[in-house]
Amino acid sequence: MRPSKSQVAAAAGCTIPDVIRDDLDVLFCGINPGLYSGATGHHFARPGNRFWPALHRAGFTPRQLDPAEQGELLEYGLGITNLVARATARADELAVAELVEGGQILAAKVARRRPRWVAVVGVTAYRTAFGRPKAAVGRQTEGLGAAGLWVLPNPSGLNAHFQLDALAAEFAALRAAAAAA
Repeated sequence: MRPSKSQVAAAAGCTIPDVIRDDLDVLFCGINPGLYSGATGHHFARPGNRFWPALHRAGFTPRQLDPAEQGELLEYGLGITNLVARATARADELAVAELVEGGQILAAKVARRRPRWVAVVGVTAYRTAFGRPKAAVGRQTEGLGAAGLWVLPNPSGLNAHFQLDALAAEFAALRAAAAAA
């Protein structure tokens, strides 16, 4: 069910529960929920967001899941969290301090939940949250605790730098590294 415009507008500041359990293969970490996701309660829910198609095309899931099926990710050893929990219309509404604090919260979550890999979805947010201004998309030389660390492009439809095929290729590189580890 699609939320109404008023429901989407009212979602500012809402939070979405993590899709998480201990010992995941990959924990995907978004920047923060958009208003559409806040209204639906599902990660990467806005039509046009390419997270779910890229995840499937990369071979992480046997079929393309709908955001409402996000709980099924756990069956595949996958999970989702966010650097900042509150929903906003745009990621640029987040303060630097929020992103830095989110990086600290993520590090603590990773220490507690022990995923093998963490994939931060959004290179600019990763750079800010972890103080790595020159970080690029791909495998990072440093880990996050005991977890391997990967940075993926933002799958928002607004990210014109990465079309779906290129985005899926980046997700597939992570999948190959996770399978080899």
